[in-house]
This record gives sequence, C-alpha cells and structure tokens, in this order.
Amino acid sequence: MAASAFFFSLMGVLVKVLGERLPSNEIVLARSFMLLLFAWLMIRRAGVSPWGNNKPLLFLRGLSGFAALSCFYYALTELPLADATLIMYINPVFTGILAAIFLKEAIGWPDIIGIAVSLLGVVLVAQPSFIFGGEGALNLFAVGVGMAGAILSAVAYVSVRKLRETDDNMTIVFYFPLVAAPASIPFAIPGFLIPVGWEWPMLAALGLVTFIAQVAMTRGLSLEPAGRATSISYLQVVFAFVWGMLLFQEFPDPLSIAGALLILASTVGVARWRSRRAG
Repeated sequence: MAASAFFFSLMGVLVKVLGERLPSNEIVLARSFMLLLFAWLMIRRAGVSPWGNNKPLLFLRGLSGFAALSCFYYALTELPLADATLIMYINPVFTGILAAIFLKEAIGWPDIIGIAVSLLGVVLVAQPSFIFGGEGALNLFAVGVGMAGAILSAVAYVSVRKLRETDDNMTIVFYFPLVAAPASIPFAIPGFLIPVGWEWPMLAALGLVTFIAQVAMTRGLSLEPAGRATSISYLQVVFAFVWGMLLFQEFPDPLSIAGALLILASTVGVARWRSRRAG
C-alpha cells in the first residue's frame, strides 16, 4: 500500500501537468487504454484467466473505479494537487462504513465521528466563500466532485476486498481498465484534443505508473482488512503536499493545514479503532 501511495502521487503530478491543456476526460481515456494494454500483457504472462468468476462484482469494481478516477482527475485539474488528493482521501472513512454493510465488518461511533470530523476538515480546506469570504475559496463544484470520487473509491475498495474470495488479483486489476476504457469514450469525444510533443511520453508514463499503483493497491487490499490497508495509503497526501510545493508552488495556508490535520487525524483514528476491533 505504501508503494501504491507513492505511484498514485506520481500519477497526480502527471495528470496535473497534462490537465493544463488536455481535458480530464481525455486523460482518463488515454490512461484507461494504456492500463488495459499493460494489464492484458501481465495477465497473459501470468497464465491467469482474464474473465474471472464473480463477473457482476468485477464489473462493479471496474465501473466504480472508473467513476472515481474520472472525479479525481477532474478535481486534480481544478484544485491544488494536495487539496484534491486530500479530499479524495476521506475515502477510508466511507470504506469502513461500506465494509460494515457489505462485508459485515464492525462499525461504531468512531466511524460516525470520523465522517463528521473529515467533513469539517474538507470545509477548512475548501474554504467556501459563504463562510470564509471570497479569498482562498476553492471551486466548490470541483470539491463536490472530489468527494463523490471518494465515495465511489470506497465502493471500489470494498469490491476488491470481497473479490479476493473468488478471483485472482491480476483479474481484479484487469477488469478496471476493461470497463473503464470503453466507458470513457463518450465522455472524451466532446472537446477532444490530439496530444502534442511531450504529452505523448507523459501519457505513456501515466499508464505505467498507474498500472504499478493498481497492482500494489490490489495486492495490499487482498492482504489486509479494508480499513487497515487503506490507512497506509494516507502517505499519498504527504507526497502530494511535497509535489505541490516543489513543482507547482502550491503552499497551503493555515486553514488548509488545519483541515488536512483534521482529515488525517479522523481517518487514521478510525483505521486504528477498526484494527483494534478486528484483533
């Protein structure tokens, strides 16, 4: 999961740079087809059946992952790198709740408190103008899209946890781009731009680092309970803050830092509570 967090942070950097000219839906399309190629080559080499056993749940994993990715990429192009990553990373709280509903994992008041504290953190990061005034306020629509992506990401994570009972890790990875590639086409056609120059190798790099991140994430989720495994992925938030400052001169203000600490504290606290409950 730590390796997954690092490579996902690199993905965020590449999307941020590419999004300066290319529409986010087009980046999703390119990334999905490249990931499909990498996943197909890997699954052929491993000699694993690409079609899997629990096809409805595999399709749900692919569809929810595609929707979450589309939301995340849009947020990355509209928000500072660290803020977009931070908003997406409230997903462990939602993962815990969905895991309780569908995987029968324990749930309690810490989960509910975690959601409330996380949402307060998001408010501090977003700084909506109707509360804080116009200065420093983020694009609230992009913030909402990012939060929707966090919920959809939680659906994908819980699906992966359930699929480990019936399907190989490589099959689970393969279904993500198998669903995402065709699903992204109708959204990418409007406003499509042909990549130029350096954008081609960057798109290729995006596909590669995302594939590595997906493999690492799927492996991590298959080895640990949903809440515990996703807690390690908070490292991506740290990486995002560093990349944002080093590459994009995005320096958080005190309110954003306070919001980030609230989100991290709530999600880490919930993950630790769930780990203790799991024994």
